[in-house]
Amino acid sequence: MPVSMEGVDLSVLSSPPAQSARGALASPADVKAAAGAKSALADEPRLEDIPKNWYDRLEAFVSKLSVRDNFWHSICSLLWLPLAFFSGIKMKQLDPTTFAAYLPFRRFNRNWYRAMAGGALLANSEIAGGMYVFGIVGGDYTVVCKELNYKFMRPCLGPAVYRMKAREHIKELIATGSEFNLTLDLDVLQQGFRKGERDRRVGQCVATFHVTPKAHHKRKRTRAGLKK
Repeated sequence: MPVSMEGVDLSVLSSPPAQSARGALASPADVKAAAGAKSALADEPRLEDIPKNWYDRLEAFVSKLSVRDNFWHSICSLLWLPLAFFSGIKMKQLDPTTFAAYLPFRRFNRNWYRAMAGGALLANSEIAGGMYVFGIVGGDYTVVCKELNYKFMRPCLGPAVYRMKAREHIKELIATGSEFNLTLDLDVLQQGFRKGERDRRVGQCVATFHVTPKAHHKRKRTRAGLKK
């Protein structure tokens, strides 16, 4: 009795038999599992087919507003990140390609012997790096700090400046459309007291951030809903 070829993946028939890492032929169960995974991927909802509700639109609006300028960043920080609001940290553009974060020498950031508190320098390293990354990738991404290494070098007796440089090419990573890790090198400097005075390095920091498109989170939630 002839067998119908409808629904058969011809690429599987025309390709050579699958092999394991040791060179042995894959079992029928492995081939069936691979075909099932391919079918599940085809049935996965596309991002453009997932409807946006009012919460998604509101979240996108607030995210874009928070990186518009320092004023709106302060307002959003007061609501969701009080440490950044009370510390007074701000992002400054030094030139078209260089950004730095400025941490004022206010009472909230000082310790009992009138130096910048080590906890303030450490905590604001994560905030400064996150602000830098989030300002580039935009409101359509979530930015989470995975690892933070700080080296204290000398006391900071004035305002601190964080100068950041990414090890990877951020634009190329964004173009892939997938989640990625980004490592930043931060030089922590004490701002000079007089005009023309050289800034003094007080610490060095290496921070690793995990950047994920918000659409990926929504896709996972939609996939979980379909499974239920």
